[in-house]
Amino acid sequence: MDVLSDLLHRARARNALVRQLIQRPPWSLSFTDPPPLTVVTTLAGHASVRIDDAGTAPVRLAAGDIALITGPGGYTIADDPSTPPQVVIHGRRKSVADGAPETPATQRNLAPRTYGDGLPGATVMLRGAYHLRGDVGDRLLGTLPPLAVVPAGPATRAALDLLGTEATRDEPGQDAVLDRLLDLLLVLALRAWCAGAETAPAWYRALADPAIGEALHLLHADSARRWTVAELATQVGMSRAAFAARFTALVGEPPLTYLTGWRMTVAADLLRDAETTVAAVAHHVGYEDPFAFSVAFKRIRGVSPSIWRRQTH
Repeated sequence: MDVLSDLLHRARARNALVRQLIQRPPWSLSFTDPPPLTVVTTLAGHASVRIDDAGTAPVRLAAGDIALITGPGGYTIADDPSTPPQVVIHGRRKSVADGAPETPATQRNLAPRTYGDGLPGATVMLRGAYHLRGDVGDRLLGTLPPLAVVPAGPATRAALDLLGTEATRDEPGQDAVLDRLLDLLLVLALRAWCAGAETAPAWYRALADPAIGEALHLLHADSARRWTVAELATQVGMSRAAFAARFTALVGEPPLTYLTGWRMTVAADLLRDAETTVAAVAHHVGYEDPFAFSVAFKRIRGVSPSIWRRQTH
């Protein structure tokens, strides 16, 4: 399993909140308590996205562009940066902004999960709230800036069209459909952003190297295995010294340090289940001795597994 697939598999969203807005200017929505990750895209027309209190300029989204917004700060989506907020959304609660009309068109329910006026010439926008799970989710979020924009392209257009169609339907299994379509869109958007961003995570850039990319694949495919640097080097056809040096240069840390960090991330999420013993977690991530696991966990996380479990419940 490759690194991005492993991250997304373990951090998968559940109960996706997908909404479609069809609105003619002027319109503006302010989100004050957003989820950890939001996917915003325009299917038709254009929109402006601004991270509140970040001191950065708004970003314009053309039709088909996708914005990935990471919390916890609020953000505003509007037809134009100068349009004052009409609606404030806090979690799932929606209220009229101070000074805005009492019944803004953005609150009219046109269809399932669809709001606005629906008139010709309107901007059609999709927003997906992505609630990632646990420490793996945090690790995935750490690869992104507060606002990452993926330009429109053929790789994402089909997924956007399908998500837009399904967002307005209300049939059996619809939540499962939306969960999976939002997963698909996120995978495509992350892949496109990582491929073109100068700030893409080091491990993603390292995937382009045949040997180091294969080593990362091996580590994620069987992270519980008692890997050694020599064994990894042999698997990818390199000498031990050359492999260790290249892995460290491309990924930013030595192979076994990377492996330990990933194991502790997985362990932290497993420890959230109160029914799973520390010994079982240790075995799952490759430690036969629970004491050795506890020592490694405390070195990485700063507290023992038992204390971490109590702190997260």
